[in-house]
Amino acid sequence: MKKMDPFKLLVSQEKAEELLLEHCLPLSDTEQIAISAATGRVLASDLKADRDVPPFDRAAMDGYAVIAEDTFGAQDSDVLLTLKGVIHAGEVSESEVTRETCLQIATGSPMPAGADAVVMVEYTEERGDQILVTRPVYPGANVSKAGEDIKKNEVVLPAGSFLTPARIGAVAALGMTSIEVYRKPMVAVIPTGREVAPLGEPLKPGHIYDVNSYTLESVLTSNGAEVTRMPVVTDEKDALKQAIQQSLGTDLVVLSGGSSVGEKDLLAGILEEMGEVLFHGVQIKPGKPTLFGMVQGTPVVGMPGYPTSCLSNAYIFLIPAIRKMGRLPHHSGHHVSAKLGKRIVSSSGRKQFLTVRIENGIAHPVYKHSGAITSMAKADGYIILPVNLDVIEEGEEVQVTLFE
Repeated sequence: MKKMDPFKLLVSQEKAEELLLEHCLPLSDTEQIAISAATGRVLASDLKADRDVPPFDRAAMDGYAVIAEDTFGAQDSDVLLTLKGVIHAGEVSESEVTRETCLQIATGSPMPAGADAVVMVEYTEERGDQILVTRPVYPGANVSKAGEDIKKNEVVLPAGSFLTPARIGAVAALGMTSIEVYRKPMVAVIPTGREVAPLGEPLKPGHIYDVNSYTLESVLTSNGAEVTRMPVVTDEKDALKQAIQQSLGTDLVVLSGGSSVGEKDLLAGILEEMGEVLFHGVQIKPGKPTLFGMVQGTPVVGMPGYPTSCLSNAYIFLIPAIRKMGRLPHHSGHHVSAKLGKRIVSSSGRKQFLTVRIENGIAHPVYKHSGAITSMAKADGYIILPVNLDVIEEGEEVQVTLFE
């Protein structure tokens, strides 16, 4: 029987993050995808314009295309221009604006030959086949020049740009249907434990459903990863080694369970045999039994088996790591200030992440224990209790890091 060895050396949260980020490197592989699927991806090469946008001078307002000089006396006396026709959106007029004439024009329509300005319709009156102009305009007024938005050969978006809806719009303005982006990191999630049952199966005595695979998948996919959930693996050395070996074709392997110090927690020893253990145990609560190592160049993370610890550590450690691998912008989380709704006494000797629910500016602790998933499901975020802090009094202002 394997004895229950204690953790030998706990690393700080900061050191654990440093080691993870040092070994989880940005991916260099790229792929060509439709722009309709590119939101949230990262551009892999400079996007250079092959044309001007707009490709022609166009009206920026509904009104009348005119020669600006014809309107200069509009504030002192009546200026009447002869209406020669109408230009609808998408049409190119064959008529030319000559002195003391105009063409009705819609926003976005190409400017007709001869015209150098647009009088807004609000500053005109119809007088039969003539248009009364009540306010003068200067040359170029209410006209968007060709290339005003994007000039041909301009680098519109540099490589590494995170593709937001507005940036997808810039791609579409160039007429492009596809774009080169960095591929998503591929992650294998392996649940472990003889007591863990797949969803949908009847529970045997002493068994629990596989919660961690689904919470980990949710966190990872929402931060740019492509996740494969593997079948539940029992706490047996050969089965665990085989599952890890089969997953080494991915960019990151994440296991839940098996990283503590019980007699069935074999993962640390397995990683030592297959590769290198970089840390085993982090000075935080919940989440102390967290493990990280490298196997044949692939980062392998052992997460705690308890659902709250596992999900909490996914927010703390996996999000920064997977976003770095996918070249996504750093995500520091949103923070709000609130008053603590209950006196908290910390006696763990570790940095503590305490989940809270916010109601009317009050942060109410909802943490139960590491095995209770509702400690996270009912929480809006968490507060951090430093190692050297013993008490936070009720009503004291705290900073809450929001999950969403």
